[in-house]
Amino acid sequence: MQELQEIWIAFKLGGIIILPLSLLGIIALAIMLEKAFLYGRFARLSSDLLNLVETYGFAWADLEKILSGLNERHYYKRFFEVVIANRHRPSWWTESRAADEAQLIETSLARRLWVLETIVTAAPLLGLMGTIVGMMHAFQIIGGSGVVNPTGVTGGVAQALIATAVGLLIALIALFGFNYYSRLQSQTMDEMERLGTRLIDHIRLDQQGNTHEAA
Repeated sequence: MQELQEIWIAFKLGGIIILPLSLLGIIALAIMLEKAFLYGRFARLSSDLLNLVETYGFAWADLEKILSGLNERHYYKRFFEVVIANRHRPSWWTESRAADEAQLIETSLARRLWVLETIVTAAPLLGLMGTIVGMMHAFQIIGGSGVVNPTGVTGGVAQALIATAVGLLIALIALFGFNYYSRLQSQTMDEMERLGTRLIDHIRLDQQGNTHEAA
């Protein structure tokens, strides 16, 4: 409880600039929690699905059975179902439709990442503004006539330091979140592209077998 009181006192000393900084911190935290839920629920690749796609000459019915158990919003399900729906058409057509769906998925995964990137830049600048305001307050007291109030001077300096520290802390958290989820997005899309290539190979294999049978 005492630690919470000390944190509250520190925030009060930080001045009015702490309010927008706190808002940026809440937004950054909300985006990172949303991304954690998104990747955990809709972008996780099960070992069964991975092993099946990597199997030579697998049955498409087995793939459809696994996909049927996934949520409709699951990204791998969306991607694979586009490939399955076009697998009887020429491979170049299937590749084109799969690439279109992959682009939509990548856009969805990247949603609101720009906000985290903006917070990385904006939070330190807001902290710097708080520093300037706090130092101006301290210098105003020092330059005033009469006896200088030490409490007022130290309060201005404290406001300057706390605002800077909070701004840097929020920027660091947002930076780690931005880099982590940008990397996770890149890994997800690379894996999806790799598995999509495997599916296209299976389609070509099936079409080649049908050609031989027809001959």
